[in-house]
Amino acid sequence: MNILLIGSGAREHALAWKLAQSPLCTKLFIAPGNPGMAEIGILVDIRSDAIADITRFAVDQAIDLVVVGPEDPLALGLVDALDAKKIQAFGPSLAGAQLEADKTFSKKIMREALIPTAEGRSFKSMRDALNYVETRNEPLVVKAAGLARGKGVVICKDPVEALDAVRNIMEKKIFGAAGSTIVVEERLAGPEISLLAMIDGHNAYILESAQDHKRIGDNDTGPNTGGMGAFSPAPLMTEELCRRTEREIIVPLLDTLSRHEIDYRGILYAGLMLTAGGPKNLEFNCRFGDPEAQVLMLRLKSDLVEAMLACIEKRLDQITLQWDNRHAVCVVLASQGYGWERDDKVIKGMPIEGISAAAALPEVTVFHGGTALHDGQLVTSGGRVLSVCALGDTLSQARDRAYEAVGKISFKGMQYRRDIGQ
Repeated sequence: MNILLIGSGAREHALAWKLAQSPLCTKLFIAPGNPGMAEIGILVDIRSDAIADITRFAVDQAIDLVVVGPEDPLALGLVDALDAKKIQAFGPSLAGAQLEADKTFSKKIMREALIPTAEGRSFKSMRDALNYVETRNEPLVVKAAGLARGKGVVICKDPVEALDAVRNIMEKKIFGAAGSTIVVEERLAGPEISLLAMIDGHNAYILESAQDHKRIGDNDTGPNTGGMGAFSPAPLMTEELCRRTEREIIVPLLDTLSRHEIDYRGILYAGLMLTAGGPKNLEFNCRFGDPEAQVLMLRLKSDLVEAMLACIEKRLDQITLQWDNRHAVCVVLASQGYGWERDDKVIKGMPIEGISAAAALPEVTVFHGGTALHDGQLVTSGGRVLSVCALGDTLSQARDRAYEAVGKISFKGMQYRRDIGQ
C-alpha cells in the first residue's frame, strides 16, 4: 500500500515509525514531516492544512491510505475531500471533528448524551462572560472554544484569575481566533487521565492506558501546555474504571452521534478527571494525543496499518491488538519560552546536539517534533522540540532510561520536566 501521513510533530514521527514497520506499507509519504521522519519515509512539501493540495497529491500518487495526525486538517474537512475521491483515510469527517474543533458543540453533545462533565456555559461576548464570572465564587476553568493545539485552557484558582483569563483570551487574543468563543466551567478536582479508543462508527476498541503531564513545570506548576511528557500503562486506569468510562462516556457518545447521523471513524480521545463522584469528561479530541501517541506506539506490537483499516472498514470487532507488557515513558524537551509565552515568542533556531548518543542507549527512541535543518545543522523550530522515549520492565526503569537519554541532548534554552511518571 502507498500510505500518506499528514503532520510534522513528534506524534506524527511516532506514527510514521510504526506505520513503516507494517508489511502492508509499500511506500510511506509524509506531508510535510520533519528531519527525523526523513529517515523513515519520503517528505512532501505540502502544508498539513492545504486540503486541495493534499487531495491532489493523493490522487496523483495513487495513495491507498491517508493517516491524518493533527486536528487542523480534520476540522477543515480533509477526510471528506478524500472520501469524495474514493481514497481511504484514517480520521473522522468534518462533522465528527467538531467534537474537538468546537467545544460549544462538544458540550451540547455531552449534555444530550448525559455524559458526566463539568457544568459550564459558552460565551461569544466578553462582557457577558465577565458578568457571569463575577457571579461565581468557586475556582473556574476558561477554555477557548476553537482549536488551540492543546493549549487553549486556563485553570483558575478563583474568579479573579478567571476574569483575567477571559480578557486575555477574548480581548488580547492569546489563543488567536480559537478564543472568539469561550467556555467557562467549574473546576473539577482529581487526577487527570487519558482514554483513547479506535472507533469504527459502531464499535469502540479501547487502547492501552496512558497519562500525560500538561503543566509546564515540575509538580504540575505553571501554565497548561500541549503536553510535557507521558507514561503508559497508567496505574489509575483500572479495568473497572475502563469499563465504567466505556459504559458512561464512550457508548452514550456513539449513540448520540449516530442520532445526529455522524459516522465517526478514527481515534477518539477522552480527557478524564477522576473526581470523588467518578470519572467526568473534560474534553474530546479527534486524534491521537501528543505525547500519549509516542508511548502507545512504543508498546503496540500489532500492525498499526491493519488496525486502521479495520477501523475504516467497520470491522474493529474482528481484531485483537497485542501490546508490550513493559512500561513506556516520554519526556518532552521544549524550547525557551514555550508554555509561558505566545508561540511567536518561543526561541527558535538553536543548534541541537546529542540525539544520536541518546538514541544509541538501550530501549531508547527519540521522536522529532519542532526540528528543522539549517545549512546541514539540526536546529529547533518549534515549542516542543523532541520526545525522548524509553521502555523498561518497570516504570522506574523506563524513567531512568529516558532521563539518561535526556542528559545526552542539549540545545540553548532547553527546558523539560524532571518528574514525568512520578
